[in-house]
Amino acid sequence: MNPLFLKLGWKTLLRDLRAGELRLLMVAVTLAVAALTAVGFFADRLNGGLERDALQLLGGDAVVRSDAPTPPAFIAKAASLGLKAVSTVTFPTMGRATDQDGGASKLVAFKGVPEGYPLRGSLKVASSQSAADAGASTREVPAPGTAWADASLLDALGLRLGQTLLLGDASFRLTRIIVQEPDRGAGFLSFSPRVMINQADVAATGLIQPASRVNYRFAVAGNAAAVKAYVKWATAEIGSSADATDAASGARRLSGVRLESLESGSPEMRQTLDRAEKFLNLVALLAALLSAVAVAIVARGFAARHLDDCAMLRVLGQPQRTIALAYAFEFVLAGLAASALGVALGFAVHYVFVLLLAGLVESSLPAATWWPVAFGMGMGLTLLLAFGLPPVLQLAQVPPLRVIRRDVGNLKPASLAVLLVGVTGFAVLLLAASSDLKLGLIAVGGFAGAVLVFAAASYAAVRLLRASVNEDVAPRWLVLATRQLSARPAYAVVQTSALAVGLLALMLLVLLRTDLISSWRNATPADAPNRFVINVQPEQGQAFQQALRAGGVTRFDWFPMIRGRLVAINGKPVTPDAFTEDRAKRLVDREFNLSTSEQAPDYNQIVAGRWTPGEKGAVSVEEGLAKTLGLKLGDSLRFDIGGQQNDARITSLRKVDWSSMRVNFFVMYPVASLPDVPVSYISAFRAPTPPPTVDGQPRPPSFDNNLVRAFPNITNVDMTSTLAQVQRVLDQVIRAVEFLFGFTLAAGLVVLFAAITATREERAKEFAIMRAVGARSSLLRQVQRAELAGVGLLAGFLASVVSLAVGWSLARYVFDFNWTGSWTVPLLGSLSGAALALAAGWWGLRSVLNTPVVETLRKAQ
Repeated sequence: MNPLFLKLGWKTLLRDLRAGELRLLMVAVTLAVAALTAVGFFADRLNGGLERDALQLLGGDAVVRSDAPTPPAFIAKAASLGLKAVSTVTFPTMGRATDQDGGASKLVAFKGVPEGYPLRGSLKVASSQSAADAGASTREVPAPGTAWADASLLDALGLRLGQTLLLGDASFRLTRIIVQEPDRGAGFLSFSPRVMINQADVAATGLIQPASRVNYRFAVAGNAAAVKAYVKWATAEIGSSADATDAASGARRLSGVRLESLESGSPEMRQTLDRAEKFLNLVALLAALLSAVAVAIVARGFAARHLDDCAMLRVLGQPQRTIALAYAFEFVLAGLAASALGVALGFAVHYVFVLLLAGLVESSLPAATWWPVAFGMGMGLTLLLAFGLPPVLQLAQVPPLRVIRRDVGNLKPASLAVLLVGVTGFAVLLLAASSDLKLGLIAVGGFAGAVLVFAAASYAAVRLLRASVNEDVAPRWLVLATRQLSARPAYAVVQTSALAVGLLALMLLVLLRTDLISSWRNATPADAPNRFVINVQPEQGQAFQQALRAGGVTRFDWFPMIRGRLVAINGKPVTPDAFTEDRAKRLVDREFNLSTSEQAPDYNQIVAGRWTPGEKGAVSVEEGLAKTLGLKLGDSLRFDIGGQQNDARITSLRKVDWSSMRVNFFVMYPVASLPDVPVSYISAFRAPTPPPTVDGQPRPPSFDNNLVRAFPNITNVDMTSTLAQVQRVLDQVIRAVEFLFGFTLAAGLVVLFAAITATREERAKEFAIMRAVGARSSLLRQVQRAELAGVGLLAGFLASVVSLAVGWSLARYVFDFNWTGSWTVPLLGSLSGAALALAAGWWGLRSVLNTPVVETLRKAQ
C-alpha cells in the first residue's frame, strides 16, 4: 500500500486547520453530535435506571392489575406454581386531622397492604419527623389500627407521629414516616402523599363503595421458570377471555385485567419523561439538519478554494487516486476529531438535563453505555462524509491545464448517486435518533420537502424579479442588485434555500416555545373550578348541595357518575385486539365514567346529530372517542353497568374542551337517570376564598375541612396545588428544551453565515471590476445591502410559511395539541430574515469592499 496519500492528507489537514479552512465544518459537526449525544446519553441512562429498578417499581416479578378484586383463577394459578403472592388495594381519598388537631384535610393516595408486602425491594420508614432521620429498611407493614404516611402529609395537616388521622369512617394512629416505597415509581413525582394501612382495616373505613374507582394489584415472585410460566399463562388467559363472552349478556367474562412484567412495564411510569424526550429529540434533530446544510455549503466553498492547489499537484505528477484518498483521509480525521469533541460536549451537557429535570428523574442513574458514543461518532462521520466529501472528491478531477487557464476545471454538481447514498444514510440515522417514527418523518421529511419548495420558489422569484424591474426608471443600486442575482441564478437559489432552511429551524423553535408549549400548558380561565368532588352517594346529594350553597358556592357542576364497560358495538363483542391504536385498546379494556342529563352541558358543543332531551335508548359520544373507536351516528353501543346490559344508539357527537376544568364525560345519556344501576355523584366548583385571619385568634375551619367532616366518604380533589405542581413539571421540561435550543441556535447561525459567505469570492471579483470602472464604494454597499435584504426577506417569508405547516403537523400528530399559527408569523419572519441576512452579511462580507482592487483582480487571474 502506498502511504503517500496518508502523508499528503496529514499535511493538508494541518495546513487547513492553521488557515481556518475547516473551522466552520468542524463547528457544524461538533454542534450536531453534541446535541444528539446529549439527548442520547440522557435517554440511555434513563432507560438503564428503569431496567435496573423495574422489579422494584412493579413490586414483584409480575403484577396482575385490575379494577375489581383479582379473579380467583389468577390466585390459584400462582399458588399451584409455588409463587409468593400479595394483594394490595389503592385509590385516592381524603385524609383529615381531628377537630382537636385543627381539622385540616388533604387528598391522599390510600394503600392497603398485607403481611409479606413488598415481594421485591423493601420499605424504608423513619420513626421520627426529624430531617436527620434517614429511615431504615423494614419487612414489616402497619399494624392494625395504625397508619404510615409521607412526611408531606403530616406537614400539610399539621400532625405529628402519635396523633390521629381520619380516613372515611375509621381513625388511625400515625406511627411511621414513609421514606421510600419500592413499587410506587421511585424517582417520579406523585401528586398526592401516600397513606398506608393494614389491609385488614380497609373495610372499616367504608371508603370502597359500589361505584368507587379502585385499583387492585396482585403481585407474584419466585424462581424465573415459575414466573415465566405464570406470565405465559396469564397472558393467554387474558387474551382468550377477551374473546370469550357470556352467552346470556354478551359481556366479556374477564375484563379490566392486565398484566405488568419486566417486559411489558407500566406505560404511565414514563408519560411525562416521554413527552420531554420528544421535545429534546425535536430540538436535536433540528440541530443535526441545520448542521448538514452548513456542512454542504462550507464544503463546496472549501473545494472551490482548493482547485488551484490540486491543479498544481496534478502538474507535479500526483495521480487522481492519491489526491482523492488524501482529501478523504483529511476529512475522516477532521470528522473523528469533531465527533469526539461533540461526544465529550454532549456527555457534559446531559448532566445539565439531569439537573434541570430534578424530581422527574433520579440523580443516581446508572452509568451510560457505549451506544451513545458509537452513535455520535457514526453520526459525525456520516454527516461530514455524506454532505462534505462529494464536492471535495471532485478536486481529484481538476485538469493540470487550470494552472494556466483558470476558466477550466470548475466544480460541477455532485454525483446524484453519491448524494443519494449519503443523504439516505443520514436520514436513517436521524430517524433512529428521533425515537419516534412520526416525529422523525415529519422533521426529516418536512425539511426535505421544504428544500424543494425553497429551491423552486427562489428560482421563480429570481425570474420574476428580473422581469419586473424597469432599468430605465429604477434606482441604480436596485438595477445592479437585480443583475447580480439574475446573473447567477443557481447561486441565488442555493443561497436563498440555505438561508430559508436555517430560518425555518429557528422559527420552528420559536413557535415551539411560544405557541406549542403555551398550548401544552393551556392556562385555565380565572374563574374555572378548582375543586372536584367524587364519590358523593345518592342519599347525600341534597345535603351536599345545600352545604355548597351555605358555604357561598352558587355555581357548581352536578352530574351522576355511572361506571360501565363497553362490551359490544353494533352487536359485535368488543375486544382490545380488534383495534390497532394503543389508546383504543386501553379505552375498551377499562370502565367508562358514564353520566345522564336531560339537557346537554352548555359548555359542550354538538358537532353532529341532535341531542333530544328525554330520548330513551340514545347516547351522545365525545367526538375524539368516536374517532378513536371508529364510531359514527346510528351505531349501537352496549354497556355492562353493574352486571346489567344497556343498549343505546349514538344520536349525537359532542366536542369537549378537556382543559375547561369542568365536569366532562365521554358518553352521556340524554335522560334524567338510568333505573336500577349503581351511581355516585361528581361535582366541580370554585371554592370560596377563606376569610382573613385575625391576630391572636385561631384560624377558622376551612370550607374544605367542613365539607369533608360532614361527608367523610367523599374525595375532594383540590386542583389548585395539583395544577401548580404540574406547572412546575412543565417548567422543568421547558428549561431543558430551552437549554438545548442554544445548540440549534448556534447551528442556525452557522448556516446563515455559511449561506451568506458562500458567494464571497464571486462577489469580490464582481465588485472589484465595478470599482475598477469607477463605481463608488457607497453605491456598492447599497447594492450589497439590497441583495442581502431581498434574499433575507424571501427566505424569511418562505421559512415562516413552511414552519407553520411543519409546526401544525408536529402539534397535531406528535404532541397532540390544538394549535393554529398567527397570521403575523410570515410578516415577522420576513423582517427577521432580512435583519439576520444583513447582520451575517456585514460580518462575513465586510472585507469584500475593503480589499484593494489590484489584489482581488490578481487573485482572480
